[in-house]
Amino acid sequence: MELRAGQVAVVTGAASGIGLAMARRFAADGLRVVLADVEEGALDKAAAELREDGADVHARVVDVSERSEVLALAEDVYGTYGAVHVLCNNAGVGSGAEGRMWEHDPNDWKWAFAVNVWGVFHGVQAFVPRMLAGGEPGHVVNTSSGDGGIAPLPTASVYAVTKAAVVTMTESLYAHLRAEHARVGASVLFPGPHMLRTGLWESHRNRPERYAKERPRRTPYRSLAQWEAAMNEAGNEVRFTPVEEVADLVVEGIRAGRFWLLPESEHSDRQIRARSRSMLERADPSYLESFILD
Repeated sequence: MELRAGQVAVVTGAASGIGLAMARRFAADGLRVVLADVEEGALDKAAAELREDGADVHARVVDVSERSEVLALAEDVYGTYGAVHVLCNNAGVGSGAEGRMWEHDPNDWKWAFAVNVWGVFHGVQAFVPRMLAGGEPGHVVNTSSGDGGIAPLPTASVYAVTKAAVVTMTESLYAHLRAEHARVGASVLFPGPHMLRTGLWESHRNRPERYAKERPRRTPYRSLAQWEAAMNEAGNEVRFTPVEEVADLVVEGIRAGRFWLLPESEHSDRQIRARSRSMLERADPSYLESFILD
């Protein structure tokens, strides 16, 4: 798909991190950008900064877990611009679950699925029919993760399960679009290949009351800075991928029509090979052994 000035890009989870980096990159290429996020203060700040840089920006507070709010976003965007060419279903949360899976608070699962899985589906259902009806070239990018999208990190199993679901949903979306001979494409994004400085670690700040924990955490939430400090103290150097590189990968992938927006990484490739080999050989998942032994 050719990206050109005047087209419209909608990005959820756009007030910070990967979402904001994508919005900035689209705006730099002359696209009109729609920012959707649940955090009003951060959203207003992000929109103001983009406007100062000369971007055509439309911002709206949206909780993607609520279907009615995503449908209202689509109505608003089409009423404002009359078209959407790029849709990035990027909003996501970490569940904050503790302990073994059988010890998890059910609301950790409900909240993570509501945002990370239902939020993506709501975006697809609200925008894709309109994009198809418009008849113009378009593209949908759904944000997954190496955690779950490639192989699960068992210590973050709730998040991993939701991101595995996003991969399968996007594969299915791709097949449905091809069956319709649509001019709209689909991609699944794996941000990385290293850690990212995003607000995912502080997702609990926006946790709705309806998904509140039924029992208090046994340990305090740990910030990214605290986790990084602990890793450094243990002698493990942490590498980070700038969010701007992720945004570049997205734009390049849309232009090339690539489904897998998966940056090159020896670690990811080893996981993919190990998991595939385990399935083909009907063998136990040895790629999880380092976590099983912990």
